[in-house]
Amino acid sequence: MPSPQDDKKEFSLRLKQALKRSPKKISTPTELEVEFNLRHKGDSISQQAAQKWMSGLARPTPDKIETLAEWLNVSARWLRYGFAEDRPAPIAERKHQPKKSVPAIQPTEDDLKLLARLRSLGEHRRNLVIEILEQFSLEQEMWSDYSRDN
Repeated sequence: MPSPQDDKKEFSLRLKQALKRSPKKISTPTELEVEFNLRHKGDSISQQAAQKWMSGLARPTPDKIETLAEWLNVSARWLRYGFAEDRPAPIAERKHQPKKSVPAIQPTEDDLKLLARLRSLGEHRRNLVIEILEQFSLEQEMWSDYSRDN
């Protein structure tokens, strides 16, 4: 089980990732403080609080996470916990569940053609394509639970 300190660090990484992909790039605690306070209807935050969120020394309260998620267009569950799916069952409950085997995924002919085209690109372009795919994948992960909740 992760420690509370690990949870804060992991939250910090997710927050930075969401800030990086937001339309207005936020990179400093002061920018985060200003932009957050413009959107949050409750108590405002200080620059020091924003610094603690970004450095992994603190995690915001659930109402502030909701504001961040809405502002940054991410799932609040993903931002808070780091996953889009429901939490797994406790270990005691999982012991009684049969093991599921993951089927091997065989690439199709189209998959192989796409891979060959990707490999033929120069390193810079290949890295750009990979980054785009990672962003799409992250977006799908962040929002897979949101569509069920709304």
